[in-house]
Order: sequence, then C-alpha cells, then structure tokens
Amino acid sequence: MLEFEKELMSDGYNFIAGIDEAGRGPLAGPVYTAMVIMPLDSDKIISGIDDSKKLTALKREELFDRIIDNAIAYAICSVDEKTIDEINILQATIKCMKKCYETINIKPDYCLVDYISGLSLGCKFNTIVKGDAKSYSIACASILAKVARDKYMKDISKKFPEYQFEKHKGYGTKLHYELLEKFGISEIHRKSFLKNIGEHFGNN
Repeated sequence: MLEFEKELMSDGYNFIAGIDEAGRGPLAGPVYTAMVIMPLDSDKIISGIDDSKKLTALKREELFDRIIDNAIAYAICSVDEKTIDEINILQATIKCMKKCYETINIKPDYCLVDYISGLSLGCKFNTIVKGDAKSYSIACASILAKVARDKYMKDISKKFPEYQFEKHKGYGTKLHYELLEKFGISEIHRKSFLKNIGEHFGNN
C-alpha cells in the first residue's frame, strides 16, 4: 500500500498526507473527513492498516489510537447535516476536506485523496479511485474519519435514543427506515436525502 508514497518520496516530497471521508451516504448526521501525515520509514509502518470498511469496529478503534500516537500531524473535521442540505453532499465533503487542510498544524507538500471530483487544495494532490485500498496514507485517514464519525453517532444517540443511531450510524438500514416511519424525521436527519419520503414520514 506504499506504492504511491514511495514514488512521491523519490520525487522529493517530505510531508505526504492521506485524505478520506466517512459518512457521505447516511440519511442522518454530519460527514467527516480526516487528513493525516504518517511516518513512512519501513520500521514505523503500522501493521494491519487497510481500508476501514474491511476492518471490524474493534480493529478500527485499536488502529485509530495507534495512528494518532504515531502521526506526524493530523486533522479530523466535520460538516453538519444542515450544511449538507444547503450545499449538497459533494460540496459539503469538499468543504470538509479543505477544513482539514486549513487546520492541520503541519501543511503537507502533497496529498493523496480517496477519489472525489471538484476538489482544490493549497498543495499538489492526486485523487485515487478506491484509494483507501491502495494507499497506506489514505487508509490511515479513512480509519480516523470512520472511527470519529461512529463515535459521534453513538454519542448523539443518547439525545435521540428512539432512532438507535448507535446501531446503524445513520445509514439507510431496514431498522432505520422502520424507526423513521414510526418517529418521523429528526433535526439531525438530512432532509435532502429524505425529500422523496418526507411527506410519508412527516417532519418532527
């Protein structure tokens, strides 16, 4: 998973960041993105890093802590559901990625990004289709974003226990749709994702 990073290092780049998102698809809650610059020396590579979707929740949480402990620099940002409704999920994800670049305390000189269209950053970057399965740096970012978002959804479920967000994290599962039908749309649901069924479910 270091092919892209090794090529960039051979071209003289020192601070190579991975960027990925979590939560573009759910019906509720924010989208999260993470940017992380990892040490790329062979003796500092964290074993077990992979696309976050291929890992168990427990493994992701374990790797999250190791990534944070070892990162040269990182940023984890979110954009809320109201903004997603206002500017659409693609633009909200781009906005979130830009927030990461603006807030990270060491600016990368090159970014590897899990594919997204229309992005601009303050440094050179490459968008890679299924990058979280091809790049170590992107995979690390995917784990940070996924674990941070899942934690948020578990926490927010305490405020909205009837929706059981801790189980489905806002994704459109059978359980989630059943709870929407029973309780209607909450303030943290993405109205633009539910507009075709809003009249049926109501709007709490």
